[in-house]
Amino acid sequence: VFGHPLWTFVLGHAPLLRSPFFPVLFSLCVYLSFCLPFLLLDALSTRWAWVLRYKLQPQSSVSWSSVRRCLALTLYNHLVFIFPLTVLHWYLRPVHLTEEAPPLPRLLAQVLVCLLLFDFQSFAWHLLHHRVPWLYRTFHKVHHTYTSTSALTAEYSGTWETLSLGLFAAANPLLLGCHPLTELAFFVVNIWLSVEDHCGYDLPWATHRLVPLGLYGGARHHDLHHLKSKCNFAPYFTHWDRLAGTLQTQD
Repeated sequence: VFGHPLWTFVLGHAPLLRSPFFPVLFSLCVYLSFCLPFLLLDALSTRWAWVLRYKLQPQSSVSWSSVRRCLALTLYNHLVFIFPLTVLHWYLRPVHLTEEAPPLPRLLAQVLVCLLLFDFQSFAWHLLHHRVPWLYRTFHKVHHTYTSTSALTAEYSGTWETLSLGLFAAANPLLLGCHPLTELAFFVVNIWLSVEDHCGYDLPWATHRLVPLGLYGGARHHDLHHLKSKCNFAPYFTHWDRLAGTLQTQD
């Protein structure tokens, strides 16, 4: 029942969804919308102590020059590399929109499975790029330009990293045979969690505080990775780092 009105609304914009421009516009708009509240916090943190108290690295600040650099690289990767690939994908595999919405339990379960798969893929990819010096220097070092995370650093990465992680995210719903609405929901959740991971704030309502037993690392978990570089390789959950002995929970 939950998905039917939402899917009916989505179907009302079917020409946009079938457009080769939609994936790039969708990902950019969702990403920048999620970054905006944290950019506002960054601006307020220099003036209000109650904001600064939640900042993971209070001694650091976000400059407008770093904001411009992050935005420029994100737009460059999307326009020069992601857009041509989405056009090719659109040509080879046209969008098929079914009339029926997925049941809510199935949607939620498949979004969770997609997240768990992406978490494992990213963990293995990330660990490999840190353990092989050539891979780190050639591909992953760009993402570690900033040791203090902020929302826009979530997509501050080179072309290879952007495309390979994007491939994982795009492939998982296809592997599971997800409904297009489930696929959209996964993309939204995945983008949000990535932005929150890099936001640089440990807020009272942060995702890791809502998930029990320390199963989810969140912004504090990933900020330690950028600070130390030798721990916390999984983007979201903590079980892979725990098994690999690379989990660190304190400075």
